[in-house]
Amino acid sequence: MEWIFLGVIVLLLLWLVVTYNRLVAMRQTTNQAWSDVDVQLKLRHDLIPNLVETVKGYAAHERQTLEAVIAARNAAATASGPQQQAVAENQLSGALRQLFALSEAYPDLKANENFMGLQRELSDIENKIAAARRFYNNAVSEYNAMRESVPAVFFAGSLGFRERAFFELDEAEKAAVKTTPQVKF
Repeated sequence: MEWIFLGVIVLLLLWLVVTYNRLVAMRQTTNQAWSDVDVQLKLRHDLIPNLVETVKGYAAHERQTLEAVIAARNAAATASGPQQQAVAENQLSGALRQLFALSEAYPDLKANENFMGLQRELSDIENKIAAARRFYNNAVSEYNAMRESVPAVFFAGSLGFRERAFFELDEAEKAAVKTTPQVKF
């Protein structure tokens, strides 16, 4: 009888150790995924001053828009964590949309090779950010699900395994995604 009891205790401990190790691995995956997002965001932040300088040459009197882009870029560069970063990046995206809208009013700017190259590079970075965000959100989903399942739910919180936040769209972007585009001829 003692051997059976001892065997059950060993199996239970082994199950807890395996679960703990899976939680550690998943936490590391979410950290690595956030790092990938952060790298892409830094590339985006580094590109913006060049973009602003190019626009400044053609539309210097659009000072308010240019300052808004720089302020949003600086806020995004200093934000920390997925929640703050998401808010700051969404504000930066809005400021960049205003900047690109300016190019419509300045045909010489729109035709400028440097501006077009920066715009293509930014578009490429935006695609990489989207992919990194998807990977991060998937890693967070798996980690949070593991953290909330049995047996991890009984000890994860006390061992420092906290719920992770998703990198989500802001309300304006969510509304834009839900809106069906109108095509008129």
